[in-house]
Amino acid sequence: MNTLKIGDKVPSFTSKDQDGNEVKLSDYSGKKLIVFFYPKASTPGCTAEACNLRDNYKELQEQGYELLGVSADSEKRQANFKNKYEFPFPLLADEDHTVINAFGVWGLKKFMGREYDGIHRKTFVVNEEGTVTNVIDKVKTKDHAAQLL
Repeated sequence: MNTLKIGDKVPSFTSKDQDGNEVKLSDYSGKKLIVFFYPKASTPGCTAEACNLRDNYKELQEQGYELLGVSADSEKRQANFKNKYEFPFPLLADEDHTVINAFGVWGLKKFMGREYDGIHRKTFVVNEEGTVTNVIDKVKTKDHAAQLL
């Protein structure tokens, strides 16, 4: 797993959001961007994390941030997740791992004594020039916005 670090330039990417719309890194050029990766839509930890960001979205926007959620779920699953919890930010359905690999968040995980490949829950803060300014490795799902602010 070759994860982006502070100071790294984010490779340009194109992916689809929950509605099948094309989303590119260049869409956020000149803006501060928070890209949060989560293992699976509608699971307890991922729901807590995304809802915490939703509840603090106005404050994050006041600080000049745009948000982008990413998992390997299908567009349909992402759309259901977004609609159910009324997220004001897009969720990328990165089924082909374009964005996941660009940020380097796919790799070996351990859970209850089992090893498998999956998405590591990480959040990246990207500046207006597309450079990583912060990486949160230990995401507190219920208090994630506070870690960012």
